[in-house]
Amino acid sequence: MGKTSNTFTSEEFLAWLFRCIVVPAILLPHWSLSLNLEGKHLMDIKSNLRDELGHLDDWKIDDITPCNWTAEIGNLSSLVELVAYTNNLTGPLPPSIGKLKNLVIFRAGQNLISGSIPVEISECESLQVLGLAQNQLGGEIPRELGKMKLLRELILWDNELSGAIPKELRNCTSLETLALYQNNFIGEIPADIGNLKNVKKLYLYRNGLNGTIPNEISNLTHAKEIDFSENYLVGGIPASLSNIKGLQLLYLFRNQLSYYIPPELCELKNLTKLDLSINNLTGPIPVGLQYLPKLLQLQLFDNTLSGVIPPELGFYSRLWVVDFSNNILTGNIPSHLCRNSNLILLNLWSNMFTGNIPTGIINCTSLVQLRLGDNSFTGSFPAGLCNLANLTVVELDQNRFRGPIPIDIRNCKALQRLSLPNNFFSSELPGEIGILSQLVFFNLSSNRIGGRIPPEIFSCKALQRIDLSQNTFVGTLPNELGTLLHLEVLILSDNLLSGTIPSIIGNLSHLTELQMGGNQFSGGIPKELAELGNLALLAYLSLNNNHLNGAIPSTFENLSSLLGLNVSYNDLTGPIPSLSLFQNMASSSFIGNKGLCGEPLASCGGFPNPSISSLKSTSNPAGKIVAISSASIAGISLVLIAIIIYYMRRPVETVAPFQDKQLSSASDVYICPKEGFTFQDLVDATNNFDETFVIGRGACGTVYRAVMNSGLVVAVKKLSSNREGSNTDNSFHAEILTLGNIRHRNIVKLYGYCYHQGSNLLLYEYMPRGSLGGMLHGESSRLAWDTRFLIAVGAAHGLSYLHHDCKPRIIHRDIKSNNILIDDDFEAHVGDFGLAKVIDMPHSKSMSAVAGSYGYIAPEYAYTMKVTEKCDIYSYGVVLLELLTGRAPVQPLDQGGDLVSWKLG
Repeated sequence: MGKTSNTFTSEEFLAWLFRCIVVPAILLPHWSLSLNLEGKHLMDIKSNLRDELGHLDDWKIDDITPCNWTAEIGNLSSLVELVAYTNNLTGPLPPSIGKLKNLVIFRAGQNLISGSIPVEISECESLQVLGLAQNQLGGEIPRELGKMKLLRELILWDNELSGAIPKELRNCTSLETLALYQNNFIGEIPADIGNLKNVKKLYLYRNGLNGTIPNEISNLTHAKEIDFSENYLVGGIPASLSNIKGLQLLYLFRNQLSYYIPPELCELKNLTKLDLSINNLTGPIPVGLQYLPKLLQLQLFDNTLSGVIPPELGFYSRLWVVDFSNNILTGNIPSHLCRNSNLILLNLWSNMFTGNIPTGIINCTSLVQLRLGDNSFTGSFPAGLCNLANLTVVELDQNRFRGPIPIDIRNCKALQRLSLPNNFFSSELPGEIGILSQLVFFNLSSNRIGGRIPPEIFSCKALQRIDLSQNTFVGTLPNELGTLLHLEVLILSDNLLSGTIPSIIGNLSHLTELQMGGNQFSGGIPKELAELGNLALLAYLSLNNNHLNGAIPSTFENLSSLLGLNVSYNDLTGPIPSLSLFQNMASSSFIGNKGLCGEPLASCGGFPNPSISSLKSTSNPAGKIVAISSASIAGISLVLIAIIIYYMRRPVETVAPFQDKQLSSASDVYICPKEGFTFQDLVDATNNFDETFVIGRGACGTVYRAVMNSGLVVAVKKLSSNREGSNTDNSFHAEILTLGNIRHRNIVKLYGYCYHQGSNLLLYEYMPRGSLGGMLHGESSRLAWDTRFLIAVGAAHGLSYLHHDCKPRIIHRDIKSNNILIDDDFEAHVGDFGLAKVIDMPHSKSMSAVAGSYGYIAPEYAYTMKVTEKCDIYSYGVVLLELLTGRAPVQPLDQGGDLVSWKLG
C-alpha cells in the first residue's frame, strides 16, 4: 500500500485498520495459516504511516501473532471497538488503555493476558462491554470499576482473580451481564449487588464464595438467569427470590444450603430450569412447583427431601428432566409426569417409593432413561415400556417386582442397558431378548429365574456385561456364548448349571471377569481358556464350588493380566503349577480340593515344591510398601493387591472370596517404584493432602504433587468418593488394569497404587508442565506452533497405540486437553484412564449416562451410547481445534457455544 488518504489521519487509519482488517483477518477460520502474511501487510502499512502513534517496533513478523500489547495503544483515541479474542495476546494490559475515552466495546477473551486488571481501565468512560474471560488475570477486581456507569457487560470468567467481589460494583447500574464464574473469589456475595437492578444474567458459580445468599438479590427484578452453584454457600434459600418474576434459570447446586425449599419459589412462573441438587435441603418438595407452566428441568437429587412428589407434577408443564434421586421421598410416581410427552430422563434412584409404575410413564414416548432402582416398587415388568422407541436405559434394581420377563421385551429395540437385579422375577428367560441388537449391559442377578439359558440371548452381539448370578438356571452353557466378541464381564455364579465349561469361552478376547462358581460344572478346566492367548485381559476367574476335576492347566501362565483366581471346593488333583501367578495367593483360592497340593497348600511329597518368590508376603507390618526392582516382579505383586481390592468391593454372599477374610482388613496395600515408603510418607509429602499441593482435579479424583524424602517427585491421584458407591472402585479398577499393562512413551506411566483404610491412591510419573488444557487456557507462556505440532503428534501416537497396537484394543472414552499431560520436553502423554474399558454406562446422576466430558463427546454417542474408537477420534479432533484456535471446548452461547459449532458456524 502507498500513503494514506487525506480523509484519514494516520491515527484514524490505524484504528480502522485494526478493526476492519487486522482483527478480522486473525479471526478467519484459517487464521493460523495466514498470521505471518497479515503481519507482513501490517509491517508494510506501518512503514508508510507517520510515526505520531509512537514506536510499534515490537509488532514482529515472526511472532505467533503480530498483535502483542503495546503501551502506544493508548494513542488510538478514536478507537471505538477493540475485539481481539483468541489471539495469543500475552503480558499485562497496559495502563495506557485508560486513554481510550471513546472505546465502547473491548473484548479480548481467550488469550494469555496476565497480571492484574489495570485501575486505569476505569477511565474508559464510554466503555459498555468489557470481556476478558479465559485469560490468566490475577489479583482483585479494581474497586474503581465502580465508576463505569455505562458498563453493560462485565465478563471476567475463567481467570485467576481472587479476593472479594468489590461492593463498588453496585454503582455500575447499567450492568446487564455479570459473569465472574470459575475464578478464586472468596468471602460473601455482597449485598450491594442487589443495586444492579438492570442485571439479566448473574453468574458467580465455581468460586470459593461462602456465607448466605443475601436477600438483596431479590432486587434484581430484571434477572433472567442466576447461577451461584459450586460454592460454599450456607443457610437457607431466600424466599424473596420470588420477587424476580422473570427468572428463567436458578442454579444453586453443589453448595451447603439447608432448611426447606421455600414455597415462594413457586411464584416464578417463567422458571424453566431449577437445580438445587447436592445440598442439605430437607422437608417436602413444594406442591406449587407442579403449577410452573414453563418448567423443563427439575433436579433436586442428593438432598434429604421427604414426603411425596407433588401429585400433578408434569400436568401443567413440559418437563424433560426430573431427577429426585438419593433422597427419602415416599409415595407413588405421579401419573402426569409425562403428560405432554416431553420427558427424557426420570431418575428416582435410592428413595422409598412404592406402588406400580403408572401408565403415564409406561406410555411416555419421549422417555430415554428410566432409573427407579433402590426403592420398593411392586408389580410386574411393565410390558408397555417396550413400545417406547427412544428408551435406552431401564434400571429397576432392588425393588419388589415379580412375575416373568414378558416376551414383549423384544420390542425394546433401542434398549442398551437392562438392569433388573435383586427383585422377585420368576419363570424362564424369554429367548426374544436376543432381538435386542443394541443391548450392552444385562443384569438379572438375584432373582428367581429358572430353566435353561436361552441360546438366543447370545445373538445380542453388542453385549459387554452379563450377570445372571443367584438364580436357578439349569443345563449346559450354549456354544453360542463364544460369539459375544465384545463381552467383558460374564457372571453366572450361584445357579444350577452343569456339564463342562465350554472351551469356546477362550475366544472371548475382551473378557476381564469370568465368574462361574457355585454351580454343578464337571470335567476339567479347559486348557483353551489360557493356551489360545486370547484372554489377555482376563483379571478375575472364579470356578469355585463346582465338580471340576483334573489338574490346573500350566497354560495359565499365558493369562498375563490375571489378578484373582478361585478354584476352591472342587475335585482338582495334582500339584499347583509352579507359576509366579500363584505365588502370592492365599490358600483360600485352592482349599477344598482333596487331591491338590503344593504351595500355598501342603507339600506334594513326591512332587517337587513350587518355587517361592522372595517377595511372598510374610509378617510385614501394615503400611509397608514392597520395593519393586523390575516390571516383572511388579506384575507378581499386582496379584495380591488387586485380589484384596476385588474382595473388598464384592458382596461375600454373591461372589466367593479370592482371599482369606483377614486379608480384606483396612491394611495398606502398595505397589511402588524402586523404593519402599509408607502411606504416612505420602501424607507427610502432601501435608495431609492439603489444597496447596493440588495440581489437578477430575471427575474421579484430585491429583497432588508429592516430593518424597529421596527427592522422587510423584503425582498422587486420590480417588474421590462418589454418589454411586462403586464408581470410585470401578475407576480404580479400570486404571490399574489398563495402565498396568501399557508401556508406551506417549502414555502416562503408572508407578503404582495403594489402598489405605478405604482410600484409593494411584501414583503416576510427575509431568512438570501439567496438562495441555492448563497450558492452553491457563499457562503464562505461549505455545509456539512447532510445540503445538509436537504435542498433537505425540497425543496421536498414544491414541493410535491404544486403538491399534494393544491386545485387545483400548477405548479411552475421555480424551480432552486436561487428560493430555506434558513433560519437560513438551512430549505429550495420554492419561486418566478412569473410564477406559468400563463401557457399560455406569449409573449417572446427571442428565445422561454419556461418559466423557462436555464439549468433547461425539454427538452420535450421546444419542446411540455406542462406544467405538471413533468416539476417541472425535474428542481428539476437538483437542486439535483447541491447539489451533486457543479456544476452550465450551463457552457461553453469545461467544459461539461449543468449539465445534463455533468452527462450523
